[in-house]
Amino acid sequence: MDIFEKIKNNRGPLGQHAKSVHGYFTFPKLEGEIGNRMIFRGKEKLIWSLNNYLGLANHPEVRRVDAEASAQYGLAAPMGARMMSGNSSAHEQLERELSAFVKREDTFLLNYGYQGIISAIDALLDRHDVVIYDSESHACIIDGVRLHQGKRYTFMHNDIDNLEKQLKRAQNILDDTTGGILVITEGVFGMSGDQGKLKEIIELKKKYNFRLLIDDAHGFGTMGPTGAGTDEHQGVQEGVDIYFSTFAKSMASIGAFISGSEQLMEYLRYNMRSQIFAKALPMPLVIGGLKRLELLRTESSLRDKLWTIVNALQNGLRERGFNLGKTNTAVTPIFLSGTLGEATNLIMDLRENYDIFCSIVVYPVIPRGQIMLRLIPTAAHTMEDVQHTLDSFSEVAAKLAEKKYEYASVLEV
Repeated sequence: MDIFEKIKNNRGPLGQHAKSVHGYFTFPKLEGEIGNRMIFRGKEKLIWSLNNYLGLANHPEVRRVDAEASAQYGLAAPMGARMMSGNSSAHEQLERELSAFVKREDTFLLNYGYQGIISAIDALLDRHDVVIYDSESHACIIDGVRLHQGKRYTFMHNDIDNLEKQLKRAQNILDDTTGGILVITEGVFGMSGDQGKLKEIIELKKKYNFRLLIDDAHGFGTMGPTGAGTDEHQGVQEGVDIYFSTFAKSMASIGAFISGSEQLMEYLRYNMRSQIFAKALPMPLVIGGLKRLELLRTESSLRDKLWTIVNALQNGLRERGFNLGKTNTAVTPIFLSGTLGEATNLIMDLRENYDIFCSIVVYPVIPRGQIMLRLIPTAAHTMEDVQHTLDSFSEVAAKLAEKKYEYASVLEV
């Protein structure tokens, strides 16, 4: 079959709905200044869908430094991959400051998070190795593992007994080879909001020989006494061999980094194909990253404000009977029961009649018959935002229970 004919007939699990959802449920346009309130389809909405945890996207000092760096360097500098012609003192300075902040010997600055962790996994493993990863790992981890030519096993989400079962399988395979074991989990799981069981995983090192990589995209900047991440929060930084995070969440930017031993970082610098063969992170993003990291380190009030909003929102929702699952981080999922049609009408009601914009997750990401609304609190939100959301969600939940979303259009509810 012709490739184009094939994709015409099979649009994919999301693409098959493109004509009916594009521009509203998928690829929506949020316009205006980034913040707690933005414009959607010409009307101001309260936004709970931005990973701008510390409110740095429009922080005046960040905006000033971004503008000055752009004026000074433009977006072209440095030209080329870092190994060839794209290195700079600023890139190296950001690496040193990140290393000190997350308490690692060395750090490698990456141009993107998604392709960065894919490439790191690819570089770390050869066909003799075994990789074991949490079943709810982010798509970037899944895609990285797909590149691995050796054995790969999943363990049930945060199930330490099941992880040990997979470690035993891996150990039996490796007894007669030169391979090793890499375990991958997340610091904070971005959908459910629960933390990876880092302490329990690290405890298994007493029985099994493996290295641990964590993706802490949602934990960096939000978790721990200093904001250095989930491993700091759990007091296990020394047990995490490879620490990865992105700038797309708390840093409100583009880029990522991976940290660990000096020897490991040297190896990755010379073996990660996504960095060897791709243009270095542009200078304005590096200079802006230095300012963002400075604020993350020194302005603890931003993290305090975030957690004030998180606690008010989550406690208020729980008091009103909402199921937030196992979240113990800023990520705030709300689990409801309903069909896809009810989910559609519910989210339209929230957006059109309550002026609240949040993300919605349905089957096949979660089990059929469930609806998950995901809210991301930030330091840019206010207590008035929280109160309006609590009142609105109570009304919407009552409508859902009364089956008003079953057949009605948004104009009728």
